[in-house]
Amino acid sequence: MRLVERLRLFLGGKPPAIQTAALPWRRRPDGTVEVLLATSRDTGRWVLPKGWPHKGKTLGESASQEAYEEVGVHGRVADREVGHYNYLKWLDTGLNRRVRVSVFPLEVRQECDVWPEQGQREIHWTTCEEAAERVDEPELAAILRKFPDKMT
Repeated sequence: MRLVERLRLFLGGKPPAIQTAALPWRRRPDGTVEVLLATSRDTGRWVLPKGWPHKGKTLGESASQEAYEEVGVHGRVADREVGHYNYLKWLDTGLNRRVRVSVFPLEVRQECDVWPEQGQREIHWTTCEEAAERVDEPELAAILRKFPDKMT
Protein backbone atom coordinates (compact mmCIF):
# COMPACT_ATOMS: atom_id res chain seq x y z
CA MET A 1 0.00 0.00 0.00
CA ARG A 2 1.35 3.41 -0.87
CA LEU A 3 2.38 5.74 1.93
CA VAL A 4 -0.27 8.34 1.06
CA GLU A 5 -3.02 5.72 1.29
CA ARG A 6 -1.72 4.45 4.64
CA LEU A 7 -1.64 8.00 5.98
CA ARG A 8 -5.18 8.67 4.71
CA LEU A 9 -6.49 5.56 6.50
CA PHE A 10 -4.51 6.37 9.67
CA LEU A 11 -6.16 9.80 9.78
CA GLY A 12 -9.62 8.24 9.53
CA GLY A 13 -10.23 8.43 5.80
CA LYS A 14 -12.42 5.91 4.03
CA PRO A 15 -10.71 3.09 2.17
CA PRO A 16 -11.26 3.13 -1.58
CA ALA A 17 -14.29 1.38 -3.03
CA ILE A 18 -13.51 -1.81 -4.96
CA GLN A 19 -14.38 -2.45 -8.58
CA THR A 20 -13.31 -5.23 -10.89
CA ALA A 21 -12.33 -5.05 -14.56
CA ALA A 22 -11.83 -7.58 -17.31
CA LEU A 23 -8.87 -7.30 -19.66
CA PRO A 24 -10.29 -9.14 -22.70
CA TRP A 25 -7.44 -10.38 -24.88
CA ARG A 26 -6.68 -12.59 -27.87
CA ARG A 27 -3.63 -13.51 -29.90
CA ARG A 28 -3.32 -12.63 -33.58
CA PRO A 29 -1.97 -15.29 -35.97
CA ASP A 30 1.40 -13.46 -35.92
CA GLY A 31 1.53 -13.83 -32.11
CA THR A 32 0.69 -10.22 -31.26
CA VAL A 33 -1.55 -9.82 -28.21
CA GLU A 34 -4.62 -7.64 -28.76
CA VAL A 35 -6.97 -6.26 -26.10
CA LEU A 36 -10.56 -5.10 -26.35
CA LEU A 37 -11.41 -1.59 -25.14
CA ALA A 38 -14.80 0.08 -24.90
CA THR A 39 -15.94 3.64 -24.50
CA SER A 40 -17.66 4.58 -21.26
CA ARG A 41 -21.34 5.41 -21.61
CA ASP A 42 -21.10 8.78 -19.86
CA THR A 43 -17.81 10.36 -20.97
CA GLY A 44 -16.83 8.39 -24.07
CA ARG A 45 -13.36 7.71 -22.62
CA TRP A 46 -11.64 4.43 -23.55
CA VAL A 47 -11.87 1.96 -20.67
CA LEU A 48 -11.86 -1.72 -19.81
CA PRO A 49 -15.21 -3.35 -19.04
CA LYS A 50 -15.57 -2.84 -15.29
CA GLY A 51 -18.08 -2.60 -12.51
CA TRP A 52 -18.95 -3.36 -8.92
CA PRO A 53 -18.45 -6.91 -7.58
CA HIS A 54 -21.49 -9.17 -7.99
CA LYS A 55 -22.89 -10.83 -4.89
CA GLY A 56 -21.94 -14.50 -4.73
CA LYS A 57 -19.20 -14.16 -7.37
CA THR A 58 -15.44 -13.77 -7.07
CA LEU A 59 -13.84 -10.60 -8.41
CA GLY A 60 -12.69 -12.54 -11.48
CA GLU A 61 -16.16 -13.93 -12.11
CA SER A 62 -17.61 -10.44 -11.70
CA ALA A 63 -15.09 -9.10 -14.23
CA SER A 64 -16.10 -11.83 -16.66
CA GLN A 65 -19.77 -10.86 -16.24
CA GLU A 66 -18.92 -7.20 -16.94
CA ALA A 67 -17.07 -8.23 -20.12
CA TYR A 68 -20.17 -10.03 -21.39
CA GLU A 69 -22.56 -7.18 -20.48
CA GLU A 70 -20.41 -4.31 -21.80
CA VAL A 71 -18.51 -5.71 -24.80
CA GLY A 72 -20.19 -9.05 -25.57
CA VAL A 73 -17.36 -11.51 -25.01
CA HIS A 74 -17.01 -14.79 -23.11
CA GLY A 75 -13.80 -16.56 -22.24
CA ARG A 76 -11.49 -17.93 -19.60
CA VAL A 77 -10.85 -15.46 -16.78
CA ALA A 78 -7.63 -15.67 -14.77
CA ASP A 79 -7.78 -16.64 -11.10
CA ARG A 80 -5.52 -13.76 -10.09
CA GLU A 81 -5.47 -10.10 -11.00
CA VAL A 82 -2.75 -8.90 -13.34
CA GLY A 83 -2.65 -5.59 -11.47
CA HIS A 84 -4.83 -2.78 -10.20
CA TYR A 85 -5.27 0.91 -10.78
CA ASN A 86 -6.98 3.77 -8.98
CA TYR A 87 -9.31 6.48 -10.22
CA LEU A 88 -11.83 9.01 -8.95
CA LYS A 89 -15.44 8.15 -9.73
CA TRP A 90 -17.70 11.18 -9.94
CA LEU A 91 -21.00 10.58 -8.18
CA ASP A 92 -24.42 12.05 -9.01
CA THR A 93 -24.03 14.27 -5.93
CA GLY A 94 -21.11 16.08 -7.54
CA LEU A 95 -18.66 14.49 -5.10
CA ASN A 96 -16.09 11.90 -6.05
CA ARG A 97 -15.09 8.57 -4.55
CA ARG A 98 -11.70 6.91 -4.74
CA VAL A 99 -11.94 3.51 -6.43
CA ARG A 100 -9.40 0.69 -6.66
CA VAL A 101 -9.95 -1.50 -9.74
CA SER A 102 -8.61 -5.07 -9.80
CA VAL A 103 -7.83 -6.13 -13.39
CA PHE A 104 -8.36 -9.76 -14.45
CA PRO A 105 -7.17 -11.06 -17.84
CA LEU A 106 -9.94 -12.75 -19.83
CA GLU A 107 -8.84 -14.89 -22.77
CA VAL A 108 -11.65 -14.33 -25.28
CA ARG A 109 -13.07 -17.53 -26.72
CA GLN A 110 -16.40 -16.24 -28.03
CA GLU A 111 -17.65 -12.91 -29.38
CA CYS A 112 -21.44 -12.60 -29.08
CA ASP A 113 -23.73 -11.32 -31.81
CA VAL A 114 -26.03 -9.76 -29.18
CA TRP A 115 -25.24 -8.55 -25.62
CA PRO A 116 -26.92 -6.35 -22.98
CA GLU A 117 -25.12 -3.03 -23.66
CA GLN A 118 -24.72 -3.48 -27.40
CA GLY A 119 -24.96 -0.14 -29.19
CA GLN A 120 -24.32 1.86 -26.02
CA ARG A 121 -20.54 1.80 -26.39
CA GLU A 122 -17.96 1.75 -29.14
CA ILE A 123 -15.64 -1.26 -28.91
CA HIS A 124 -12.22 -1.69 -30.49
CA TRP A 125 -9.61 -4.46 -30.65
CA THR A 126 -6.11 -2.97 -30.51
CA THR A 127 -2.54 -3.66 -29.52
CA CYS A 128 -1.58 -3.23 -25.89
CA GLU A 129 0.61 -0.24 -26.73
CA GLU A 130 -2.18 1.55 -28.59
CA ALA A 131 -4.61 0.71 -25.76
CA ALA A 132 -2.17 2.22 -23.26
CA GLU A 133 -2.15 5.42 -25.32
CA ARG A 134 -5.97 5.57 -25.43
CA VAL A 135 -6.76 5.17 -21.71
CA ASP A 136 -6.60 8.11 -19.30
CA GLU A 137 -5.37 6.32 -16.15
CA PRO A 138 -1.53 6.10 -16.00
CA GLU A 139 -1.61 3.01 -13.77
CA LEU A 140 -3.89 1.22 -16.25
CA ALA A 141 -1.63 2.26 -19.13
CA ALA A 142 1.32 0.66 -17.29
CA ILE A 143 -0.65 -2.59 -16.84
CA LEU A 144 -1.49 -2.63 -20.56
CA ARG A 145 2.12 -2.00 -21.62
CA LYS A 146 3.41 -4.88 -19.45
CA PHE A 147 0.62 -7.29 -20.34
CA PRO A 148 2.12 -8.92 -23.49
CA ASP A 149 5.23 -9.92 -21.49
CA LYS A 150 3.00 -11.73 -18.97
CA MET A 151 1.42 -13.77 -21.77
CA THR A 152 4.68 -15.23 -23.09
